[in-house]
Amino acid sequence: MMTVNELAGEAGVTTDTVRHYVRIGLLQPQRHPSNGYKLFKQTDVLRVRFIHQTKQLGYSLGEIKEIFSECRQGCSTCPKTQQILLQRMGDNRVKLKRMNHTQRKLEQAVALWEERFPNGIPDGDAVCRLIESRLHAE
Repeated sequence: MMTVNELAGEAGVTTDTVRHYVRIGLLQPQRHPSNGYKLFKQTDVLRVRFIHQTKQLGYSLGEIKEIFSECRQGCSTCPKTQQILLQRMGDNRVKLKRMNHTQRKLEQAVALWEERFPNGIPDGDAVCRLIESRLHAE
């Protein structure tokens, strides 16, 4: 059995992270009978590492909690995990498309600025010709 500090150290996370996972139900520590300290098992180290890896794939803590819930019920978690991954992939494609569009607009704005609009002093009607020219171009 290990304390919050020991679990955090072994799992490579902060004690705040461990406490947060306890608060939201991702970890269920036992209590030390004499002092009430939260005590964790070695399997909790694996669980925290799983949470960290899963978060890196874009899963939310709520989704991870659903996966753990299905696991506790004896269900295969693979279909749920795959469903979430496929949804995340689709979401990322949409985000990438938007980001690529924004990147092209930024590159065009900089090229236009360098080509046509020298740095200028605001004259009361214009604040920044680069931005204002982009507003009129759309």
